[in-house]
Amino acid sequence: MDAGNAERATAVPRIAARGLSFSYGERTALAGVSFEIRAGEIFGFLGPNGAGKSTLFAILAGLARPAAGELFLDGVPLDPRSPALRARMGVVFQEPSLDSKLGSLENLLLGAALFRVPRREAKARAAQLLESAGLADRAREAAGRLSGGLRRRLELARALIHRPEVLLLDEPTTGLDAASFRRTWEEISRLRREEGLTVILTTHRPDEAERCDRLAVLSRGRIVAEETPESLRSRVSGDVVVVAADEPRELASEIEARFGLAAHPVEGGVAIGRPFASRPLAQFTLTNGRPARNFPVARSST
Repeated sequence: MDAGNAERATAVPRIAARGLSFSYGERTALAGVSFEIRAGEIFGFLGPNGAGKSTLFAILAGLARPAAGELFLDGVPLDPRSPALRARMGVVFQEPSLDSKLGSLENLLLGAALFRVPRREAKARAAQLLESAGLADRAREAAGRLSGGLRRRLELARALIHRPEVLLLDEPTTGLDAASFRRTWEEISRLRREEGLTVILTTHRPDEAERCDRLAVLSRGRIVAEETPESLRSRVSGDVVVVAADEPRELASEIEARFGLAAHPVEGGVAIGRPFASRPLAQFTLTNGRPARNFPVARSST
């Protein structure tokens, strides 16, 4: 571990949560979620649809208040909807949130105005961000005329206009082609390296998860693992399917016996490596009424 990593490991976490819970009526979306994210870290929440990622994102973005639990910023407890958190965080939503009729520069200046950035500073910062995003020559072009990849770069630039310390991203590269994916992550890595930005993201993409320093794996509203991508890959190679089960150990034994697949009991279910090696496994989960979804932890190199 280098000096920088050692310092981050012993410092007070930039963001920490203790026992976050949230329900939609009788359906539990989060059930006592706790985690710590260090300053300057790229931290990912990984899981299938319905695992609780969107609800957790809404809480961190200040859009929802948990039914129970606490959130901390640099060791200080605060309400998730506190202006103190919003002022230090930039947010990029999965759904487009740009004004399609405004130009790239106008979108950035509008974002700056919402955070009360002085106009002279905002114009200088916007010019810098447009240059970094490769949009300097399209500053006056309506956002609605840009390609999907360019709009995503503009969304990222707008989230950074007020110089936040934390960047929160919801499925940041969904729908992007390979070149746009690579460019987006080059910019995120540069920001972490040069500005010490802490990056928090939700994702279901293996290639995106691989770029995180650590991952928290969500299943049925709980964190079932919190490790580096390398550690997760060493535990279960290939893609992963999580099959819901009240008795995970019994189901794991049954799957191993019937299909010859490595099955690992986790909280609330069974994680199964290399699921696509056996079509009967999918039929088994359907006929037995067990919900199962693709759960991409990491791609195996084998």
